[in-house]
Amino acid sequence: MTRIISGSAGGRRLQTPPGSSTRPTSDRVREALFSRLEHQGMLDGTNVLDLYAGSGALGLEAASRGASLVLLVESHKAAAKVIRANVATVGHPAVRVVADTVERSVAAGPPADVRMDLVLIDPPYDVTEDALASVLSGLVEHRWLAPDALVVVERSTRSPQPTWPEGLELSGEKRYGETAVWFAEPPPSDVVA
Repeated sequence: MTRIISGSAGGRRLQTPPGSSTRPTSDRVREALFSRLEHQGMLDGTNVLDLYAGSGALGLEAASRGASLVLLVESHKAAAKVIRANVATVGHPAVRVVADTVERSVAAGPPADVRMDLVLIDPPYDVTEDALASVLSGLVEHRWLAPDALVVVERSTRSPQPTWPEGLELSGEKRYGETAVWFAEPPPSDVVA
């Protein structure tokens, strides 16, 4: 069972997509991650992009904890249907589901020149390191990121650190059992108004 841990929708249960291609982030990892994000002031009033959204648990946790806008991107039709049901469960008015590939969504650029304060990336195991590197490059190239944005990548501890493009640099790493979480930010010299 997956649930919203805290915030306005705390305790509400979320559906998970059928099949093994989606692996929701464990409650333990989500709790640790979002505690850190709250401590850094990365949730209240922020714009959040959740790529490879799966059940939507990461983005919906951000919505429950005060994010202003949450975009959930998921290409699998069954998963997108589950996400829509979970959005209704959480009841946040500014959550949007984008049923398309991450690659096309990132290449299309942000809606109405909105910049994202927080990007959550938890790709399926079959997403290659090269594909992930391309998505990270696209976030910079297509101007998705606010000047003080934080990009969070969750992978297996057996995965190498992501290849950060010019315009993003590693700012931290945490391991929770079999899960590794990397944090990256635009370098100060790349701040664009």
